[in-house]
Amino acid sequence: MLCGVYTERSECARNDSIFNMTDYSAKRYGPRLNEMMKDVLMEPDVHGPEAHYHMVRGGKDLRNITIWESGKVGKEYIKTYGHYHVGAISETYWIVYGEGITIAQKRMAGSDGEPIDDEIEEIRIVKVKMGDAVYMPRGWAHAAVNIGKTFFVTADDSPVNFEDVEPSSLPGHADYEPIKKMRGMAYYIVEEHGEPTLVKNPAYKKVPDAEIEDWRPEFAKKE
Repeated sequence: MLCGVYTERSECARNDSIFNMTDYSAKRYGPRLNEMMKDVLMEPDVHGPEAHYHMVRGGKDLRNITIWESGKVGKEYIKTYGHYHVGAISETYWIVYGEGITIAQKRMAGSDGEPIDDEIEEIRIVKVKMGDAVYMPRGWAHAAVNIGKTFFVTADDSPVNFEDVEPSSLPGHADYEPIKKMRGMAYYIVEEHGEPTLVKNPAYKKVPDAEIEDWRPEFAKKE
């Protein structure tokens, strides 16, 4: 392109700004492999798929896409690892395809105001399908499972810093350590008699009773 000959200079300036943008395309994709998922599985020694789910990171503006494989590890449905957010970050999940269950939990706070990893104050478990949306409040951990026979696909608006060491698989806004320490979320979601069923994670000391709720519009509402 020859500026000032075949194009207006203002157009050249716009194109120059595009070509000078940092290219993060090679950092967008990351699979969550079975070896890492063993940290949070109900039955970590049971054979599982090489990759449980796939992440394509676009950040708050482009959105992030997550694709779950179908199937189970033992009786437990394929799921995400689960994490809390660092700082005051909330998030919305839009269900793009398939059927799944989202699980979100809030920790109790100690007398010093710090969260207690093995004591859960509130928990919300919701069955979702294509077209639904679920809001994840700040301070809550969240994960999701694929209960269908196809891929389960979501989009979300969590931020991503592509200068992180592993922005696709270990984004800096996500704190995985409390979930790793507790070997998963407060409930495992397994198949019993052909239906999703909740099993309490015995690593937690206090967990409220819960049930799988059908999606309602209020689950998409922000605080």
